Amino acid sequence: MPFQRKKIQSGDFNLTESDKEILLTIARQTIEEHCAHDIKHNLNPLDFSDTLKTKCGAFVSLHKKGKLRGCIGRLTGDLPLYKIVQEMAISAASHDYRFMPVEARELLDIEIEISVLSPLRKIDSIDQIELGKHGIYIEKGALNRSIPATGSY
Repeated sequence: MPFQRKKIQSGDFNLTESDKEILLTIARQTIEEHCAHDIKHNLNPLDFSDTLKTKCGAFVSLHKKGKLRGCIGRLTGDLPLYKIVQEMAISAASHDYRFMPVEARELLDIEIEISVLSPLRKIDSIDQIELGKHGIYIEKGALNRSIPATGSY
């Protein structure tokens, strides 16, 4: 399961190498269970670090022989990160309209990339945005500016 190792920080949000390995394991096992029509959904929150329980967005991308095979994610998190990754893994494998659902016979050729967005935070000035580093999520209404930092591994 190859991935780029990058430190992802936003304030106190920081994924350790162990957290990254756990997320990749969750994604791979979930896709395997999904292809076998045997989803267990038996993830216990007590098994995860506080970081993996943080509500934030994430994308799961699947590649087969270097080509995109599926990619779906959420910009914001209404669930803990470990659960978002589980749901996005299923979605990337079976609900990306650009591709047919992933089949069990393809699993050995599938590489998984997970992009985690740090929790959104409100900013007070546009000067707090660093081009090339921060993403921006703007809500209509009162001035709400948020900067999720992103990292792929």
